Amino acid sequence: MKHRQEHVRSTTVVVVNIEGKVAMAADGQVSLGDMIVKAKAKKLRTMQDGKILAGFAGSTSDALTLFDKFETYLEKTRGDLRRAAVDLVKEWRTDKILRRLEALLLVADRKNLLMLSGGGDVVEPDGGVAAIGSGAAPALAAARALVEHTEMGAEEVALAAVKIASGICVYTNENISVLTIE
Repeated sequence: MKHRQEHVRSTTVVVVNIEGKVAMAADGQVSLGDMIVKAKAKKLRTMQDGKILAGFAGSTSDALTLFDKFETYLEKTRGDLRRAAVDLVKEWRTDKILRRLEALLLVADRKNLLMLSGGGDVVEPDGGVAAIGSGAAPALAAARALVEHTEMGAEEVALAAVKIASGICVYTNENISVLTIE
């Protein structure tokens, strides 16, 4: 019998780059099935002395494993975000253990925003805005609209986008953390 993977329901992470100012925001909710088990989890991390931001959606232990691997690749590539992302995704996709990890990563520096998955994806979204997780669609729509139609800065847009998603997605709450690169 084949094992059917359950749809991963988790969090909202959004990243915004406005003229080289980058902000990443995430809610703090951790859910197991239909139960909230934690409200103030930290799903964002700075790397390379604050020059790179990373956020995750999905299984916490899987994401932490991937964060550690990604940091190792960043060290090997001397902080080259794109090369480190491609190297991580290659290993993630081909390694017997890693390919079972259920998470998505969002990584960014001043020039790049990348979405990473175990399916081999390294995607650079259009427009300097990206989102992952269960609340990604409303957060992405909100962030794009705010970037296009307001004078808000990157941090304000990222925070507002996750807050809007929290009013729509039951797996996203209003305990929002934000990290920035100035």
